[in-house]
Amino acid sequence: MNKFLFSSVETAGPLPHAGRSIFVAAPDGLRLHVCEHGVASCPGTPVVCLPGLTRTTADFDDLARALAVGELTRRVIALDSRGRGQSANDPDPKNYTPAVELLDLLTVLNALNISRAVFVGSSRGGILAMLLAASHPEIIAGTVLHDIGPAIEPAGVARIKSYVGKLREPSNLNEGADMLRELFAAQFPKLTAAQWFAAAERTWKKEAGKLVQTYDPALATTLADFNIEHPLPPLWNEFDALAGAPVLVIRGANSDILSAATVREMRARHPGLQVIEVADQGHVPFLDNADLIQRIGDFVTSCEGKPTP
Repeated sequence: MNKFLFSSVETAGPLPHAGRSIFVAAPDGLRLHVCEHGVASCPGTPVVCLPGLTRTTADFDDLARALAVGELTRRVIALDSRGRGQSANDPDPKNYTPAVELLDLLTVLNALNISRAVFVGSSRGGILAMLLAASHPEIIAGTVLHDIGPAIEPAGVARIKSYVGKLREPSNLNEGADMLRELFAAQFPKLTAAQWFAAAERTWKKEAGKLVQTYDPALATTLADFNIEHPLPPLWNEFDALAGAPVLVIRGANSDILSAATVREMRARHPGLQVIEVADQGHVPFLDNADLIQRIGDFVTSCEGKPTP
């Protein structure tokens, strides 16, 4: 790992959900936030969680807690990409790219002395995991692709483009929960009121007496040039770089980003691929279900002792 850029590390106090905050300087000096559960001395292979385009480490709180204190304790970290969560906003939105975010990820791994890990990537985070496999396959002990694959459905991207950076500020979290239900009920028809409220808590934060989104609205620029007539370039070569390590795909049955046809092609190219389909959920399935968390935990455990490709 010494070929990666050195970065200073700043440790903060524990977070309300029992993790602790660590801040790492990106190569350009921007402050990146990491939520850590467990410690470096834990015997299990570390797990690195990578949220989606506008998402934060909070999406992984339940999963991270469970993985850290399982039968084999392990260090679990989740990274807020630049412009999300507690990481600093980038003054130049042109830096909100997978290439820059991959360099940030490598810097964090180096700063925290993580040379090999199981990666759990939600949506954009799964893209980063595939890019990492293509550039540094030795780091990959296993990968969970959370409702993402090498081919991304244009209709889903168009839907995401329609609201990123455009949500109005709710007056309170109950109103925020209603806004999210209105936007996403078609993909998530069976969520409870408590789940919608929890989603609102992960979407907005209080700042100067107002509720603001937990990401830089300038992230919308990453989708500015997207045209539904021209799908995003596929990442089959990057996916094929995962061939030497176990892969688990989690797909929401109602997903408009990861199609069933793409999952079939992924299975054909990676014969050992495991797949979980989450009924009545879309992009991305919530990681708050005990059975789903257990199955992810079983997969992570199965990655122990696998040889480096």
